[in-house]
Amino acid sequence: MSEAEQVGVDWEPDQAELEAIHAGSAEIVRETPAMTLGALSRICGGEVVLKAESMQRTGSFKLRGTVAKMRGRSAADCRGVVAGSAGNHGQALAFAARERGIPCTVFMPDDATVSKVDAVRAFGAEVRAHPGSVDDCVAAARELAAEEDLLFVHPFDDSEVIKGQAGVGVELARQVPDLARVVVPVGGGGLITGVAAALRTRPAVEVVGVQAAGCPSFGQSLEAGEPRAVSGAQTIADGIAVKKPGTLTFGLVKRWVEELVTVDDDAIAAAMVLLLERGKLVAEGAGAVGVAALMTGAVRPAASGATAVVISGGNVDASMLASVINRHQTGIGRRVRLFSRISDRPGGLVAFLRNVADSGGNVLDVTHVRDGVPLHVKETGVEVVVESRGEDHREELLAHLRESGYEVVELS
Repeated sequence: MSEAEQVGVDWEPDQAELEAIHAGSAEIVRETPAMTLGALSRICGGEVVLKAESMQRTGSFKLRGTVAKMRGRSAADCRGVVAGSAGNHGQALAFAARERGIPCTVFMPDDATVSKVDAVRAFGAEVRAHPGSVDDCVAAARELAAEEDLLFVHPFDDSEVIKGQAGVGVELARQVPDLARVVVPVGGGGLITGVAAALRTRPAVEVVGVQAAGCPSFGQSLEAGEPRAVSGAQTIADGIAVKKPGTLTFGLVKRWVEELVTVDDDAIAAAMVLLLERGKLVAEGAGAVGVAALMTGAVRPAASGATAVVISGGNVDASMLASVINRHQTGIGRRVRLFSRISDRPGGLVAFLRNVADSGGNVLDVTHVRDGVPLHVKETGVEVVVESRGEDHREELLAHLRESGYEVVELS
């Protein structure tokens, strides 16, 4: 059995140490708010509190772990630090290293979004684009650390990092006196094991993990009884799209986590929109999986006491957020794309659009379609994106257009 596996089996956290690490990080790490969201509580039927790690410096919980790892280190005794990351861990390590005056190098996938790469560079790190997945970047970082005698900082499979992430649980225990259940995103397992470690003195509190359907590595590994890699699919929760759990975190999750559930991208997108519209919180896909689990019923709130949901991060690319919003609006009938044939004479388009307006629709985009569709000589095709007030209004709009003589096809 490896040292990491042995730690996973035997480690019982020292609560005084976790409290000391949390207190020692206070100059850099913010205490994030625990807030209620009435809309979510009504949907799932219980008392729900959001732990907004999306409001942490660098935009995610990751700063806690990197600050703990860098504790006591300086440029005099550390030549540099290196890591592999999709974004959040890289930003956090770059920030923590800059505070210590230590050079930082981060390997990131060569298809990482420009905004995430720029954010890591903004904190002073050197970014090296690397082909493949985050796991490949982690391997490249480990190799460079060995070659150049640098400090390698794993994004989750590191006891010092886990002890730093425990600060989320330390704060929750103070902020929510009637805490009964905590719902935590699961990628490599660093956050959930840290939260569980901090709550070991409160055995009545259940810890539940949520993973993305696109990369269910932890669930499959638990079924197999050992850490296993999965191929993984694309998911909007890229922050937790880890191919294989950590050896250390696997053992701790197996011991401490009550339940592990999975949610798909549609549920995650709906959760992101709810948090934005009703909670005024920007959450990345990985950060919203716990809310998605409650909204879909994959996780039920505690029958008695409060259920806390960790919103682990808010570093979402603006174009991704816009795409999620548009897709959600379409799914609930507040955005509809239509095709119709209209008269190709002066006033034909105006007449069609007037009918849309008469039914209360707001036109967002209009495109003439003259190729690839059967048209009479004096006809043109038109594709229109219309904003409606919801599913019932969408049906009323379609009915009005058809009653006015237009053959309307709703496009997906």
